[in-house]
Amino acid sequence: MKIKVAIIGFGRMGRFYLQEFQKSARYDVVYICDINEGCCKLARELSPSSKVITNSDVVFDDPNVQLVVLSAFASDRRDRIALAVAKGKHIIAEKPIADTVEAEEACVQMTENYDGICTVNMYLRNSWYHSELKDIVASGELGDLAILRICHMTPGLAPGEGHESEGPCFHDCGMHYVDVARWYAGSEFKTYHAQGIRMWDYKDPWWLQVHGTFENGIVFDITQGFVYGQLSKDQTHNSYIDIIGTKGIAHMTHDFQTAVVDVRGVNETLHIEKPFGGKNIDVLIERMANSIETGVRDSHLPTFKDSAIASKFAWDCLDDAAKHDLPAIGNLETLEQIRYRRRHMTDGYGLLPSNSEV
Repeated sequence: MKIKVAIIGFGRMGRFYLQEFQKSARYDVVYICDINEGCCKLARELSPSSKVITNSDVVFDDPNVQLVVLSAFASDRRDRIALAVAKGKHIIAEKPIADTVEAEEACVQMTENYDGICTVNMYLRNSWYHSELKDIVASGELGDLAILRICHMTPGLAPGEGHESEGPCFHDCGMHYVDVARWYAGSEFKTYHAQGIRMWDYKDPWWLQVHGTFENGIVFDITQGFVYGQLSKDQTHNSYIDIIGTKGIAHMTHDFQTAVVDVRGVNETLHIEKPFGGKNIDVLIERMANSIETGVRDSHLPTFKDSAIASKFAWDCLDDAAKHDLPAIGNLETLEQIRYRRRHMTDGYGLLPSNSEV
């Protein structure tokens, strides 16, 4: 029997979910919900067997729907999580799970003793490379984990292109790297110091670096920003993790096509190359299906609490950066050039949907 699922929110992420559900033999997408007529039109074209609706109450009132995917605006998620819990649905939510720290904490509390399976698309936890590296750390090949260095800089989304509902880029994107650092450390954040910069004189920092410690003594630094050569003739990016132990090291980098893991351990020297895997939604929904069918939550699935902690820490880092010198470099004229270029790009990073895709 296929798991009956409804996708609420058919923007960029909603379409990614549909693609993976359609590849799986374990799911039946019975509803797609969006209030935008263009999105609804596209949904009818891409999934003619699904009921395309504009009122999400229909989803929650249908007892046949077992799983809801919440990929609409963050501001809508708290109320829909509450409805899903009231109606006994399993939940996959995009991050953040709500639009404020207080609302996120409410979502954690309302699902703490809930029998349904609830998870968040913290996609790095579903990647083969981080899973491989975490196993290597646990094996002792590197000795005791001491230092985590994480960097993710791309041209990416420019300010004003849709991040506002989920905050500046260190919150919207950076909380993934906050989460994966905490996942490796197996500990809670203790100290931190953040430095940001207001690129192009935009009101919010679009690049931020934070360093600090975990309660178990592991130190970290995280660098994230969508500032990496926005107007370069040929665009590139810089994304990696360095894991430094008392005896050995591990390193990962990728080009969004292939991920490369290098390990210099006490017993093994490894070089592994595999396809990058994108958002890894295929892995997420496979783990979710196993959890729903067995009634036993897959331990790899991030919890709502994991997401809320990462979200709050990302906001804390932005607040901390605002307390220090927060310089502005560049001007709004350059930012407008960037936006214009991105509106007309057909190949690049974090491209906006075309008008035909809404």
